[in-house]
Amino acid sequence: MRRDLRLDDLPAAVAAAERGRVLVCFVLDPLLEKSSGERRLAFLFDSLRELNTKLDGNLLVVRGRPEVEVPRLVASVDAGSVHVSEDFSPFGRRRDDAVVRELGDVAFESLGSPYLVSPGRITKSDGEPYKVFTPFFRQWREHGWRKPAGPFEASDVVDPSDIRKSGRIRVPASPTKIDVVAGEDAARARWNEFVAEDLDGYDSDRDRPDLDASSRMSVYLKYGNIHPRTMAADLDGRNPSAAAYLRELAFRDFYADVLYHWPGSLWHNWNSGFDDIDLDTDKDAERRFDAWREGRTGFPIVDAGMRQLAQTGFMHNRVRMITASFLVKDLHLPWWWGARWFLDQLVDGDMASNQHGWQWAAGTGTDAAPYFRVFNPETQAKKFDPDGEYVARWVPEVGTADYPEPIVDHKAEREEALRRYRSL
Repeated sequence: MRRDLRLDDLPAAVAAAERGRVLVCFVLDPLLEKSSGERRLAFLFDSLRELNTKLDGNLLVVRGRPEVEVPRLVASVDAGSVHVSEDFSPFGRRRDDAVVRELGDVAFESLGSPYLVSPGRITKSDGEPYKVFTPFFRQWREHGWRKPAGPFEASDVVDPSDIRKSGRIRVPASPTKIDVVAGEDAARARWNEFVAEDLDGYDSDRDRPDLDASSRMSVYLKYGNIHPRTMAADLDGRNPSAAAYLRELAFRDFYADVLYHWPGSLWHNWNSGFDDIDLDTDKDAERRFDAWREGRTGFPIVDAGMRQLAQTGFMHNRVRMITASFLVKDLHLPWWWGARWFLDQLVDGDMASNQHGWQWAAGTGTDAAPYFRVFNPETQAKKFDPDGEYVARWVPEVGTADYPEPIVDHKAEREEALRRYRSL
């Protein structure tokens, strides 16, 4: 198990069950454990506990490097094959290559993925990957996706207590409290609630942080508590809101595809033409970054988003764009500073979507917002939080002596951002 913490519609597990009895395991990699924010770890551990319950206590969790632990477990039960959902991230591909090398002649079978259409499946007629979303989206819809694989039966599972020296550990205690309930059952319940109550208004309301009309499904998709196929089945294309939501699922696939073809874009500009742009990284830049992180920039919509993130581990998508634009265009700081902070704080932090969402805002990625498009925080607030309810919820001291003055002049910094762009 990796980013597929569920029992329904899990092709790899179904395929394994067709071979015989199945040992279900999760390898807790210290490298990922160290690099994940506390909220992501909390959601992961909560998901593992629910999965273990669904498996009648038969989930085997071990800690170690996968290329060591997986072959060891294969030998301990004389397994004939290893089955996984395919991982397309740079880290996941390196990890799986290392496992395959150590397994030798034991089959390593990847089946299914966390996406509606797996990375690498959609290309131009000449075989080249897409760099722009709109033509990718057209082909993505034409390509379509598989039907759900059905449930995995827990009766097929090996009891880990029967394995001598299995290395089994308890699922670690969550390092922090999170507001969202993890697991497959919670994912289904939240999706059903959204479809019944909020989907019809999604197209018109999704950019309004004051209305909180988003589905909050991103974290469940991140950990595979639900497969997007399950969600797509409820999205009737004749409904504009359903079509708008399906398009967002396509964006998720698009960014995964971009990362698959350009793994270096994880922490570097996809458009290398921006590598020489002038960025601020001195002590004063670090002070401005701290003000941004802590929600005390003096720009209410920016501060509201950063405080929502710090307090809850979530931020509305429109506000993610506003805060990202502010960091890059108004403060002239590296986008990867912001991307790293988001990954540390977000419970739904997904490498492909986070990194390329940041590059969209910075103007350095595929299909990015033009660099000269600089979000005006005041204009954005008036348009998407017209009554100020979102700001009031997170920055109640706005308008009082306790609220700081703006740390920069937006008009002047916009001109400075454009000057730096023209200097390229």
